[in-house]
Amino acid sequence: MTTQPRDKTGAAVDVALDRERAIPAFTVALEGSTLAGRADFVDSPVAENERIFFHTEVDEQFGGRGLAGILLREALADSIASKLTVVPVCPLFAAHLQKHGDAFTAEGGAFRDATDDDMAVVRAAVRAAR
Repeated sequence: MTTQPRDKTGAAVDVALDRERAIPAFTVALEGSTLAGRADFVDSPVAENERIFFHTEVDEQFGGRGLAGILLREALADSIASKLTVVPVCPLFAAHLQKHGDAFTAEGGAFRDATDDDMAVVRAAVRAAR
């Protein structure tokens, strides 16, 4: 997260890692604005250095501005920097890595397909957060 990203309108956006939430997430907000979206994840309690991305959401009032893509790219960049293997349960992350996985790994990233065990970890985390 070295340069401040801009959405499709040219507006600056802030992306942050929020571990204070019941479920940790990367969040996106228009500069000086309220929260516009988030990419939820859990760090695997079983496999060290794995991050399971399972849900990405942008408020519909901010739709069409490319904020989900910004969240995805910033979360993946952080995963590379943190030397974490990405486990994409979220359809957005899974589709991106299916299409651009070679570029992601060429940049130093690592990912693997989600398993039933990963889904169980996500379900348990969501239940615990309620």
